[in-house]
Amino acid sequence: MITWMHRTPLRVVVVCVVTAGLFLFGAVVHVTDLLRHGLQAYEWAPKWLNIYWSSLALLDLLAAALLISGMRRGTDLACVIMATDLAANWYAIHGIQHSSLAAQPGLQRLVVFTAFVLGTAPFVRRHLTS
Repeated sequence: MITWMHRTPLRVVVVCVVTAGLFLFGAVVHVTDLLRHGLQAYEWAPKWLNIYWSSLALLDLLAAALLISGMRRGTDLACVIMATDLAANWYAIHGIQHSSLAAQPGLQRLVVFTAFVLGTAPFVRRHLTS
């Protein structure tokens, strides 16, 4: 499962491990929300948005597992998750809550993580297997 790490540049391994760790953290957060509140964790948000966020409990875990396995699909899934999660959160904060990026540290962290994932993906992906 991790033999790819021995033949891959250290910086790529570090990026994959850090990214996978942050996705695992996200999965724990989403599982905790599911266990505490069910599919409607955020009463103020529409049902479709709550279902999307709940689905991240599984998708974040899958992305982390694929990244730790050294698979390109992990990078691809990570990019899709981050782009859609940022869009969903941006919509929730600006479109529903009428707040701003400056007032939302959680959204600020999400922007940074999304930039990290999308920015490193092209370089990391070429060192991973299909």
